[in-house]
Amino acid sequence: MAYFPFFVDLEGKRGIIVGGGSVALRKAEQLLAYGALLTVAAPEIRPELWELPGITVVRGPFDAELLRGADFVIAATDDDELNRHVSCLCGERRIPVNVVDNRELCSFLFPALLKRGSLSVGISTGGASPTAAVYLKKQIGELLPPGLEDILAYLGGVRDEVRAVVPGEENRSLLYSHLFTACMEKGGPLSREEFRSLLEETSCQTPTISDGTEKNEGG
Repeated sequence: MAYFPFFVDLEGKRGIIVGGGSVALRKAEQLLAYGALLTVAAPEIRPELWELPGITVVRGPFDAELLRGADFVIAATDDDELNRHVSCLCGERRIPVNVVDNRELCSFLFPALLKRGSLSVGISTGGASPTAAVYLKKQIGELLPPGLEDILAYLGGVRDEVRAVVPGEENRSLLYSHLFTACMEKGGPLSREEFRSLLEETSCQTPTISDGTEKNEGG
């Protein structure tokens, strides 16, 4: 059965990575981009992990006390027994755990990630073929239009104003759709004049839209 893709806010969440090799490094780099607070623990730590900003490095054998207060754990060692032990401890403590290359020991899977600003695409084959997931990630990345990151940042920035001046969910949905289409056609964010023009154009289709100002009956 396929896995359902939850999207979780990791800002400020405490994650533990057990292992200090290349896999641990890759996971750490991906998680840091989402604001996680990471502790990496292993007897041997790659130099690159020491250099990552915002990471706590614990050099030494795994200690179960590291799991205290953890929001999620990744076991990324080459020791199958240790990985299994970490998975069991997390299960007892109800801590979400991912064990690299062992789906049976995971309570969540780590997808192939594609990130463009606020856009995140997570691809999983349910553990059947990580290679296929990476391939699909590359294909999707090539399909994304240039300027999409700036467009999404712009659309997120005008949401409060749209909510303030456009009553009704259906009206707002229509305007959001028009804004996105206009940005895609332009290849970037709209100017203030273009935004106001589109707002007025949409208001003709949805008379309940207001420009946020009071008007006299004759105006």
